[in-house]
Amino acid sequence: MGRSFENRKASIFKTAGQKSKLYAKYGKQLYVVAKNGVADPENNPALRNLIEKAKKEQVPSHVIEKAIEKAAGTGGEDFTSVCYEGYGPGGCSVIVDCLTDNNNRTITDVRNCFTKTGAKLGAAGSVAHLFEHLAVLSFKGDDPDQVLEAMLEADVDVDDVEQDGEFVTLYAPSNEFYKAKTALLEAFPAVELETQEITFLPVDNKEISADDVPMFEKFMNMLNDCDDVQDVYHNGVLPG
Repeated sequence: MGRSFENRKASIFKTAGQKSKLYAKYGKQLYVVAKNGVADPENNPALRNLIEKAKKEQVPSHVIEKAIEKAAGTGGEDFTSVCYEGYGPGGCSVIVDCLTDNNNRTITDVRNCFTKTGAKLGAAGSVAHLFEHLAVLSFKGDDPDQVLEAMLEADVDVDDVEQDGEFVTLYAPSNEFYKAKTALLEAFPAVELETQEITFLPVDNKEISADDVPMFEKFMNMLNDCDDVQDVYHNGVLPG
């Protein structure tokens, strides 16, 4: 199968940053998922999954509970999910995933990150075709064929299952995430998921030259400082 998730994931920049940034990010995401569905994780698979991710990244319970309680109330912010695409320093392809309650503010902030680092903001669809939008489930195991068989029996559309060291990683279309996760945990109840996410994985990588590294890092840091930016995906690979 020849696709190492850990190697490919190493080329993806995720905006975590300081704890305050991380907490704010999850607080906003939890609010949106709860507001758009129901504020009960037992009846909202997306919310339940997000809570699990937040806890794994050591987001305090009070941050999680506050976001859900806020969503259960009336009124509140009206956030919209938006993605911006373009080319970063060194010519790498970039997708910037945002949650915003003010599109003008967000596009201005993101555009500044591109223009001030010699990068180029593109039109919608300009680089998305260079990424695969996939559900990724990774866990310790040693029998990918057994996992694939379980997925097929559950009628899950699987993109790939691979063994990488002591981990088995399952790739599926993004819209199959909850179906794949449910089938996996039913077939293997003892499994503890190391990774469970819907993400953009680059089809090919772009080597960043040593000369472009300082501007590339500045670009990523600027995006990380934008409050509305949730995740940044790119295909850049820094020099070893």
